Amino acid sequence: EHSHPPSPSPALTPSLHSHGRTYSQIRTLLEASHLAAPVKARSLAIFHRIAVAEARIHGVPVEDVGFHEVGAVDSIADIVAACAGIESLGVEKICSSPLVEGSGWIRCAHGQFPLPAPATLAILEGISLTQTSECTEFITPTGAAILAEYSSSFGPMPAMRPLSSGYGIGTRDTPPRPNVLRAILGESDERQSSDRIEILETNLDDLSPELLAAASEKLLRSGALDVFVTPVQMKKNRPGHLLTVLTKMGDADRLAQILFRETTAFGLRIRQTDRLVLQRETTTLELPTGRVEIKLGQLDGALVQATPEFESCRQLAESSGQSVRDVYQDAMTAARSLLR
Repeated sequence: EHSHPPSPSPALTPSLHSHGRTYSQIRTLLEASHLAAPVKARSLAIFHRIAVAEARIHGVPVEDVGFHEVGAVDSIADIVAACAGIESLGVEKICSSPLVEGSGWIRCAHGQFPLPAPATLAILEGISLTQTSECTEFITPTGAAILAEYSSSFGPMPAMRPLSSGYGIGTRDTPPRPNVLRAILGESDERQSSDRIEILETNLDDLSPELLAAASEKLLRSGALDVFVTPVQMKKNRPGHLLTVLTKMGDADRLAQILFRETTAFGLRIRQTDRLVLQRETTTLELPTGRVEIKLGQLDGALVQATPEFESCRQLAESSGQSVRDVYQDAMTAARSLLR
């Protein structure tokens, strides 16, 4: 059971269908909220996706984008509640069925447009989409942005053991297709997992090490899977750095904006690739001086990797008065014993 949420802030108390908020107003509203940090970050990322799409369509700066339907309180609640629900489930990966949109026309704040709606189409760029002859909108910009933010793949349900399922039923009739969204929570049957990621790269020869380090840290805080720097020899024999950012599908645009703002890059290379990862979990081992966390990796059900978490070793060294080297060596010995 969950406690009742706090009363909405004064900014959210007008009519449930008040429109006209700008992206910057919604961002300020969310940043000032008491939402959990992961929920707040995801909600902001989803609104940013919608804002970027609308800015392109209307030819205005992202900060000045005015939301109409998506700016209503109920739409803000939809996005925040979806993020909070997914966070509460603690899922590691989200997959979506293939996306299907209807045909015909939809009336927006600026008139009639053909389906898919312009914002929906812009948000789903790079994602496979098919269209039926049914004259109904099946994918809204809000739904498209949530899917683009969270889904790592779009296709048939992967091998999994279903644990529970839920259904969300809309009020609009959409015959012959039911107006129903189904969610299935399950455990993967894969002993090891694969997914698709995006890689951002840029060569830099005029950025100080301090600013390069600061940019790398901000990218990691903003959700990058990994950030690393490689020394390279650039044109005119100038030493430089190759900055590489690994990110989940759909996050490349958001992280690219951070990279452009925080570095001297004039361009980026973006590509997609598959990766194979071990099943991962973290355990705690007791050392003579305290407890440390150990990262475990399994391949086909067998433990093949056991590595101490460095930050855990560093914290134990500070509290016990030992050197980090000694704590790490003790932790490595204990971790290796798990592999025997």
